[in-house]
Amino acid sequence: MSLAEPAALPVATSAAPRLHVLKRFSAGFKASLPAYLLLLPSLIFLALFTYGAMGRVLIDALYQRTTPKAPVRFVGLDNISAVLADPAFTGAVINNLIYAVGTAIPSIGLALLFALALSRTNAVTSALRAALFLPVLIPMVAASALFLFIFLPNVGLLDYYIGRLLPVLPNWLGDPDIALSAIMVITIWKNAGYYMLFFLAGLQAVPEDVMEAAHLDGAGPFQRLRYIILPELKPTFLFVTVIATLNAVTQVDHVFVMTKGGPSNSTNLVLFYIYQQAVEHYDIGKASAATLLTLAALMSLTALSFRTLANREGGP
Repeated sequence: MSLAEPAALPVATSAAPRLHVLKRFSAGFKASLPAYLLLLPSLIFLALFTYGAMGRVLIDALYQRTTPKAPVRFVGLDNISAVLADPAFTGAVINNLIYAVGTAIPSIGLALLFALALSRTNAVTSALRAALFLPVLIPMVAASALFLFIFLPNVGLLDYYIGRLLPVLPNWLGDPDIALSAIMVITIWKNAGYYMLFFLAGLQAVPEDVMEAAHLDGAGPFQRLRYIILPELKPTFLFVTVIATLNAVTQVDHVFVMTKGGPSNSTNLVLFYIYQQAVEHYDIGKASAATLLTLAALMSLTALSFRTLANREGGP
């Protein structure tokens, strides 16, 4: 072959393989079309109100606008720096950490106890399960109004009964040292029944033959709980902990109804801080920056938790 004659390029001898692939793709798409159509409304709402809102928060965090008619000014990362340097935000983060630990541990502990006590299905346990789950169905605002009546000084139900035993009673929602603990009670009361459902489902997965073998070998109830039930419930613990942490950050209705972040910012949580910046101070950029930081922290925590769960189950 001479240099003036280029080598002949390979030429497809037949279009049959490509047509076969296209036919298979078309058949698969037609078969999946009903499923795509069913998912379409959810995907539209997800795109508009979740990812669209997250994109808008990201854009707003880069601009500053302090009044509705004020010109918008690009400030870059200044809003994030301002939020991180704000003592009110730092205090809200610390309050939220205390609130998350103080509500998650008792809620999960109570939920596990409820699930262990009510794991066997009969008429009595079914009625008790429904009774424990009832607080979940009550809106947070209504539950907050109920607890506000209980915590009212001098005239509330708590003071009415404890006042017979103690001469001096604290101001449950007016004392900065105990106000945060008081609003934790309502969260524990509402969430314990909800988390109980996850533990009941987890207990159904505990192998019966292993429990029976341990019983025949002389293992007592505490030993079966320690060496069989609790290890089998580790994925449930991890999942419920993630849900409890997210709830601790995303619930703010009771703070708004009961204390409005007071007294002295002792009950000011991160979400209420964002509300104050956006609504009361109309600092959209600062509120968006605080939202962005909160989203980043929650997404990191969730990704780490599910990664840990995947590693435990031998996933990729």
